[in-house]
Amino acid sequence: MAKKEDEKEEKMEYEYWLANVRGVSARKKCLLREYMKSAKAVYYIEETHLRSLTFLNEKECDALVQAKRQTGLKEETDKMLGKGIRFVPWCSAEYPKRLKELHDFPYALYVKGNLPDERRKKAALVGARKCTPYGEKYAVDFARSLAGHGVEIISGMARGIDGMGHRGALMGGGRTYAVLGCGADICYPKEHIGLCVDILEQGGGIISEYPPGTPPLPQHFPARNRIISGLSDVVLVMEAGRRSGSLITVDMALEQGRDVYALPGPVNSSLSDGCNRLIRQGAGILLTPQLLLEEWGMSEYGEMRGHREPDKKPDKNEKMLESPEKLVYSCLGLYPKSVAQVAAEAKIDIRYAMELLVALELEGYIREISKNQYIIA
Repeated sequence: MAKKEDEKEEKMEYEYWLANVRGVSARKKCLLREYMKSAKAVYYIEETHLRSLTFLNEKECDALVQAKRQTGLKEETDKMLGKGIRFVPWCSAEYPKRLKELHDFPYALYVKGNLPDERRKKAALVGARKCTPYGEKYAVDFARSLAGHGVEIISGMARGIDGMGHRGALMGGGRTYAVLGCGADICYPKEHIGLCVDILEQGGGIISEYPPGTPPLPQHFPARNRIISGLSDVVLVMEAGRRSGSLITVDMALEQGRDVYALPGPVNSSLSDGCNRLIRQGAGILLTPQLLLEEWGMSEYGEMRGHREPDKKPDKNEKMLESPEKLVYSCLGLYPKSVAQVAAEAKIDIRYAMELLVALELEGYIREISKNQYIIA
């Protein structure tokens, strides 16, 4: 038994090494691995043999030779596992089938928690970081309703629409998955640490194609969008300007053969310009979650699976609260606000605002999802 475990760990070390060779595409790595039968065999291939392979160019051979000089493979993989991150290479049975269909699929994924369920409907929910209350509301409403009917929500955990989509899915009692543009051990943005914890606690996952410790560099985010759309059946655009980064996800989704839907918005809103243009170009129109579920033939799915959409309850919390607490409570919503923001909106002293926030949290009306960042419970 111990021998099998040692062999498994050794195999993972070499797969981890091959996954992190820079300068060689995932497709070329797969060709090389298939030719050599294992990542370990690739690691120990003779340089003359390597340079004789016609599907590798000189730069790619140089990159592999240079990478073979690296040491500490076991230490690196142990460090990764110590952070609670699973390594899922392309050759693994766990690797998502949808991603294998992409021409630019990632060679491996680094996962905290779970990967999406292959048997479930999956929707990517994307949109503007600096969203309006209109976009925020419908991102939560759609994600909550879809998740309540068993649809898994995939997004990028960015500020704005992404975060609201994740939060809505959690409110609907479903699973949601965040695809990061940094290592899976880094919470970006930092204020979403509470959201990150909740995603994992509710059975979802944090996914990245980048090894642990990789910082959130700007060039990583357009690349991660292909994974968001690639893992999904459909892409829902909740709010997007004419030059929104969300439209990169749309382009990738169309290339991948995914259906795209957009939320119509006010004609004078720059943040709805991208969505309105998508609808004009033939994207599906998001009117209500119920209509979308009916279109997918899933309107009764939630009840059959035990995923009922939470009933909308009147907000009686405010009636039960004393006036100062009610004032502070009314300043909060589903998007995190700092103590300073709440104090400014309520026009009270910061210390007094902090006292009221602590009292509200103890009573269960609000939650602190990260340091001094609060949302309604």
